[in-house]
Amino acid sequence: MGKKVFIAMSGGVDSSVAALLLKRERYDVTGVFMRCYNIDGCAERDAEDARRVAGRLKIPFYVWDFEKEYKRRVVEYMVRGYRQGITPNPDVMCNREIKFGLFLKRALLLGADYVATGHYVRLRRTATRNKEQGTRKSAMSHVPCPMSLFVARDKNKDQSYFLWTLTQEQLRHCLFPIGDYVKPEVRKIAARVGLSTADKKDSQGICFLGKFSLKDFLRKRIRCKKGKVVTTSGVFVGEHDGAAFYTIGQRRIGVANRGLSLTERGTTRKDFKPFYVADKDIKTNTLIVAEGEKSPALYKREVLLKDVNFIDSHFKLKARSLKLPVLARVRYRQPLVEAALVISKSKLVNKKHHSSITNCQLRFSSPIKFIAGGQSAVFYSRKGELLGGGVITRGD
Repeated sequence: MGKKVFIAMSGGVDSSVAALLLKRERYDVTGVFMRCYNIDGCAERDAEDARRVAGRLKIPFYVWDFEKEYKRRVVEYMVRGYRQGITPNPDVMCNREIKFGLFLKRALLLGADYVATGHYVRLRRTATRNKEQGTRKSAMSHVPCPMSLFVARDKNKDQSYFLWTLTQEQLRHCLFPIGDYVKPEVRKIAARVGLSTADKKDSQGICFLGKFSLKDFLRKRIRCKKGKVVTTSGVFVGEHDGAAFYTIGQRRIGVANRGLSLTERGTTRKDFKPFYVADKDIKTNTLIVAEGEKSPALYKREVLLKDVNFIDSHFKLKARSLKLPVLARVRYRQPLVEAALVISKSKLVNKKHHSSITNCQLRFSSPIKFIAGGQSAVFYSRKGELLGGGVITRGD
């Protein structure tokens, strides 16, 4: 009661209802719209929607300008990644650098006890966590984790995948009010109290692009350069306009399968399977494609990770190697799969409460397709606790 909360209001229904729930719980709530980089003008409409909701809830409302920082820390990071031939995740970087970086820091300087967002994820503090899960025991000895993140009640909306970089220091100042609700419930709550965002459509894709396509955005920042498209067996099948514009698993590449690998068997055109990007050589500007989504070339059994973070900052390595059974995903909304997190001959690095482990591999119980370097690999316990994650450097 009376604790001061600054809530990030995006102009959508989720953060609107999150603000409402906090006020019902008698927090001292202040709404903030973060003005970030945006190219289609939707930010102005979203800011007005957020302002209207704040007025309805009778809470103070401010607009904080993070446009320059967002462009430098998120947009340029993404463009640089594509230029290097990887597939970076701007949403993860936005959460790390902006929402739980600059926004959290400024809120605390202004006297906030907490910041809140409309993320679909559940935060559990020690008492609740121990009651639900008990004390976790593994090959790592540690004190019980004060703050833990669990997948949201609404599995279709769960956003824990994008929050693997968070630390204990950040989480002790965080609230996620809608993690125990499903989306239809959130909309009903908004409609019941007359919030103008109740029926507003969810945003899709990369937030700062709006209705613009990623490829069109990148074309203005990365030079187009014709290159070869070859099959996994080395057969030339066409040209592309720049390997940097494509990602692993992509199907629409502008090159049709004309049956080069099937003509000897006398099959018809309808039997030809589409090409998928299996790999790319950024130095030679070459795309390597595989035939059909079940091609072995599209599957990997393990990935090497960098910048690994554990949510529990008290993990301590007892030996020089570790094999930790986990459930993992390498893409948002991908079903969780069984895997083993393997750490060999490494040391735990603690920088500003950030637990980072080097020499880390994620080995899957069965091969996983469409794994792209630069994307996040995130791992969980069997009870749905977000353990941490890392950035994929390569797959084998």
